[in-house]
Amino acid sequence: MENVNLKINGLNVTAPAGSTILEAAQAAGIHIPTLCYLKEINEIGACRMCVVEVKGARNLVAACVHPVSEGMEVQTNTKKLLDSRRRTLELLLSNHDKKCLSCVRSGQCELQELCQELGVTDENYFEGEMTHYDLDESAVHMVRDNNKCILCRRCSAVCEKVQSVGVIGPNNRGFVTFIGSAFEMGLGDTSCVGCGQCIAACPTGALYEKSNIDDVLAAIADETKHVVVQTAPAVRAALGEEFGYPMGSDVEGKMAAALRRIGFDKVFDTDFSADLTIMEEAHEFLDRVKNGGVLPMMTSCSPGWIKYCEHYYPDQLAHLSSCKSPQQMFGAITKTYYAEKMGIAPEDIVCVSVMPCTAKKFELQRDDQYAAGVPDVDISITTRELARLIRKVGINFRNLPDEGFDDPLGESTGAGVIFGATGGVMEAALRTAVEELTGETLEKVEFTEVRGTEGIKEATYNVAGMNVKIAVASGLSNAKIIMDKVRAGEADYHFIEIMCCSGGCVNGGGQPQVHADVRNFEDVKAIRAKALYDNDAAKKIRKSHENPSIKKVYREYLGAPGSEKAHHILHTTYVKRTVN
Repeated sequence: MENVNLKINGLNVTAPAGSTILEAAQAAGIHIPTLCYLKEINEIGACRMCVVEVKGARNLVAACVHPVSEGMEVQTNTKKLLDSRRRTLELLLSNHDKKCLSCVRSGQCELQELCQELGVTDENYFEGEMTHYDLDESAVHMVRDNNKCILCRRCSAVCEKVQSVGVIGPNNRGFVTFIGSAFEMGLGDTSCVGCGQCIAACPTGALYEKSNIDDVLAAIADETKHVVVQTAPAVRAALGEEFGYPMGSDVEGKMAAALRRIGFDKVFDTDFSADLTIMEEAHEFLDRVKNGGVLPMMTSCSPGWIKYCEHYYPDQLAHLSSCKSPQQMFGAITKTYYAEKMGIAPEDIVCVSVMPCTAKKFELQRDDQYAAGVPDVDISITTRELARLIRKVGINFRNLPDEGFDDPLGESTGAGVIFGATGGVMEAALRTAVEELTGETLEKVEFTEVRGTEGIKEATYNVAGMNVKIAVASGLSNAKIIMDKVRAGEADYHFIEIMCCSGGCVNGGGQPQVHADVRNFEDVKAIRAKALYDNDAAKKIRKSHENPSIKKVYREYLGAPGSEKAHHILHTTYVKRTVN
């Protein structure tokens, strides 16, 4: 690629042709502040925080969208620019709810950070009318507070471009513009899938998940309840970021120790039920292949994806695996098998999940998720909520020893842990399905073709003389591409994995907030996923069907994968939904 030469703050800089000033400055180690900019998602130059001076230009230019050119001379930190940025922040604060102490994003707010860096206080520099909005609490999983919105449009860009849902966007014009849904519907009345990617994109406290921390503490305080907790694979790859660990640190041991000190009666691992999911899902796939079932079969682990399919592709629901997600399978097996072994009534067990996903809050309320006549899972909290809970009860996370999970639902394999990365469910299923089809032991268990953070991956494997064609998609805009091909009869796949969030659960809407400066220039998905693949590689057992605890559950209770009992407890149904 051709390069161009320019000067930034008097420094000679070389950058690829077509780069923006922001990208060239970043590569040269020069920071230009942004608010509205998300690379390849929201490149609109609207907030004016990234303005710079370009020699010969009549006006200040937005560095996030202005291309570099040969011989260009740029200044990024003159008094004129600093004054401009301060004035922009003062204008934003003039119509902003400044209750920072009670804001869930205090200390992690990009607006707050810029105000601190540029010396802008909460004084009313521009006094006058302020808009006021009631909280939108209509959705199960999140709250929308437009009083803290700065109209950066990052949320609506992610919703439309990355997730192909588009249920939020700017309404009205001028001073009364606000981000909302069509006809001012509450978010819960739309076809929102609950993915939480808008929360992850928001630079302020305008969007946040509904907190269930107090519900967890109340359950633990109730001496009549036996409270168990399960933690999803992706949580261990991101929780450490909340406590100062480098991104991609695997803090599984400290996480288990923290949960035990919070007061849970048992600390279990959703990786166990990920292995259980593979047993049921692989059996279902093989049954469809051998007996002429509906193909391609599609994974059902991601509740955001399932709700998207119900809304936008209701005519394709027969392709979905009937398996419950690992979260729900865990709750179901806890309140049946585990309850029976422990002699505890299902209604006296409270099952709490820690998930990287806000859509899990909706999933636990779905119909047909009551294997024991009570909800499979009672409470779901995000990775962020777990971090707040750890702080709230006074646990010094970094000083904790590494501890393991409890038996019998804490044992898992490498196949279970890679569920948290895009392609992980497919790879885990292949490890079991290939051995089942061939009757031979896999010496190499890695299916690297389905790894990586690309939005769509395809591969064909010759298994027992049969060419098995698979596809993996993450991010609902990529799911749409796949689903349109399936609907049109143009997809010759046998098995498709779809994850709602780009990169899979490691990039879920409930994971720790990542500053735009990092999101724009680091591959967050790949960094977190590496922690899971390293965890997998270190496991002694890496195939779900070799998990001794899984074998025991089938031997003692379920009988066999796909049995009538297994189907009653571990499988579910779907509903056709409208699009709003």
